[in-house]
Amino acid sequence: MNINEFIVQVAIPEHHVFAEEIVTEMAESAKARGTGIAKRSPEYISGKMQEGKAVIAFHKDGSWAGFCYIETWSHGQFVANSGLIVSPKYRKAGLAHAIKEAIFELSRKLYPKAKIFGLTTGLAVMKINSDLGYEPVTYSELTQDEDFWKGCQSCVNFEILKMKERKNCMCTAMLYDPAEKKHEAAKVFAEELQKKPGLYERFMRIKSRLVVKPKTGLKSILVLFTLLFNK
Repeated sequence: MNINEFIVQVAIPEHHVFAEEIVTEMAESAKARGTGIAKRSPEYISGKMQEGKAVIAFHKDGSWAGFCYIETWSHGQFVANSGLIVSPKYRKAGLAHAIKEAIFELSRKLYPKAKIFGLTTGLAVMKINSDLGYEPVTYSELTQDEDFWKGCQSCVNFEILKMKERKNCMCTAMLYDPAEKKHEAAKVFAEELQKKPGLYERFMRIKSRLVVKPKTGLKSILVLFTLLFNK
């Protein structure tokens, strides 16, 4: 199976018939990973399709294959590409990368001046984000919109987020700033995590213990990087 067997496109209102399947798979995937997500209803997902703020993928046989949608925060200053999901039977074909690239391009088209951000515990998503130009940042550099952070309440790690006063958690924050051009360090970071066995696990252990100071940005991640390579 390869990426040429799939169609990745901006979702249209008629695709609402797949909304129930999409939210079910989102929940099952989060459960399998042992993590939480901001839970969405089929109606919410259908609304994103109606607004033209989602990307959907299909296998050439017509079956649903993947999905992602756009959310905006702080009056459009920040954009999140949320709910990335690929049907289990179509994983490992490069589809997640194709969907993320499509939703990123759609976000840039609809909100050219917005900062695009994400929170993730997944190495694969970190690598995709780095390829698109995101870089690791502190939580203080993300939107401070209370409605966004309320979405974390359904995550199994929400108590950690509260304990750390929303400065840090198990997720890595990543940000694409259209005004910035320095993304090479982020790419090196993701590549090294992939190359070295056990490095990602050590990264998460150190990250969970580290108190990140506001406005340190990429420097805080480079501190982690140094700690990892000196272990």
